Amino acid sequence: MLWGNNQIELMGGFIREGFRDALLGGAKLIVIDPKQVDIAKRASLWIAPRPNTDGVLAMGIIKYLIEQKLYDDEFVKNWTVGFEELKNEIGTFTFEDVERISWISKETIRKFTDILVTQKPVCLVVGNGLEKSIHAFQQLRAVFIMRALLGHMNSPGGNVALSAGNFTRPGIFYQLKDSLRQNKIKEGRMIGNEHGIARTTAYIPPQSLIRTILTEEPYPVKAALCILTNPLVSFPDSKLTHEAFCKLDLLVVSELFPTPTSEIADIVLPVAWGAEHDSLGYWPGWHEELRAYPKVVEPPGEARSEAYWINELAQRLGFGDRFWENEEDSFEEMLKPSGMKWEEFVTIRSLNNKKEYKTPEEGAFKTKTKKVEIYSNQLKKMGMKPMPTFKELSVFRFNTSAEYPLLLFNGKEAAYMMSSYRHVKFLRQRRPEPTVDLNPNTAKKYGLEEGDWIWIESHKGRIKQKLRLDPALDERLVYASFGWWFPEKNSYLFGYEESNINILTDAEPPYDMETGSVELANIPCRVYKE
Repeated sequence: MLWGNNQIELMGGFIREGFRDALLGGAKLIVIDPKQVDIAKRASLWIAPRPNTDGVLAMGIIKYLIEQKLYDDEFVKNWTVGFEELKNEIGTFTFEDVERISWISKETIRKFTDILVTQKPVCLVVGNGLEKSIHAFQQLRAVFIMRALLGHMNSPGGNVALSAGNFTRPGIFYQLKDSLRQNKIKEGRMIGNEHGIARTTAYIPPQSLIRTILTEEPYPVKAALCILTNPLVSFPDSKLTHEAFCKLDLLVVSELFPTPTSEIADIVLPVAWGAEHDSLGYWPGWHEELRAYPKVVEPPGEARSEAYWINELAQRLGFGDRFWENEEDSFEEMLKPSGMKWEEFVTIRSLNNKKEYKTPEEGAFKTKTKKVEIYSNQLKKMGMKPMPTFKELSVFRFNTSAEYPLLLFNGKEAAYMMSSYRHVKFLRQRRPEPTVDLNPNTAKKYGLEEGDWIWIESHKGRIKQKLRLDPALDERLVYASFGWWFPEKNSYLFGYEESNINILTDAEPPYDMETGSVELANIPCRVYKE
């Protein structure tokens, strides 16, 4: 079950081979995505909800599983907490409510659950598509609660909890021992302090940073160092982001090639390419592995790795005791649990995960109760909702109107990595222009034809992209390209305002209180010819 996930197009070839083998072996495939991505054409069932209503749909599925008694009763009784509260919650809404909000009927939910309960075990793979909402945290919780009701957790062919390789977790590594940051958390003076889950993972939501730069609350931010990021294109509300970064006394960008953000930088650090320095690789984090990438060639000129710049800066600012003498020392901090030095790890190359398929009795669940917590007292103590509710998940940041009757959403492009590599000739030949997809009936209604450059406008501004027709797309939706700017143009900041979808997004509240996520889909808009 791929939910808001398009990893067949966006991840490595071994994933494609694995899916191919599974489908040829008789596995059923369910794809849940408002866009009919390529793998959805091969699915047993494709479900296309309204963008950012995944939590509503999950609650509808939960309601059907419980009312039809299709859940794993033994697992629920023995290994979940809060099932009675969940049963009470599903009585607060109807399937008509689910369909009105998510566009998915009870009949489709029935087909969906029929596959789930007859084709066990179920492997659920969730993607970033569920994180672009002001209810991102509880929306994901609803989906995972739905998965838990089916039982067969941590079983071959289904979802597995991997035992990680023997190394220091990056989250612990980044937070730094005895950091002054801990004092700011206690004082309530950390940027984004109100977002409890984000705060515990050393994550600052982009709009929280932007708001702090502009307002100087809870304290002034005078300088920024940008690493592996292009905020003027990738942060929500690009114009507000531009205003904030221009307000800084000092902006430093570590880059290989010019970007819109590097163009407004005071200093651009010449960063070393991947094979030009030693490094550790953890991404993607869900693999729970650590890999060694030893240097192949010396970097040119003054180029250095980001780890070098950070450690060197810390030394010169008097924070050397909280950092490391050099990159190798920082690597060995992460390797410490393994007992290995960098020289040894280079020969081994990776600390791999293990599929141990632990049972609940063997400690498969890492919660305090050692069970699946449908209702979380820990969240309640932190001042957050202990359980997802239909009422909360049904509220949107924006709603359509006569002025903005369509809903905008987007996905990643296979040709590029987010906002990167628009300057690479081969990739631009594959995807030369930003494109926007409409249903043919929608295009006809607004007098548009395939190949037209059209304006997409929200309450924040407008951008232009080239029209493609997609008969499978709902007539109420607009599917735009993400991350566009034009390295070949001499216009201001490489034309970052022309086709960049974040010109249309909003960084104002409300936010997802747990993670700080903003509404990045389901955005009311209109379209018209350039």
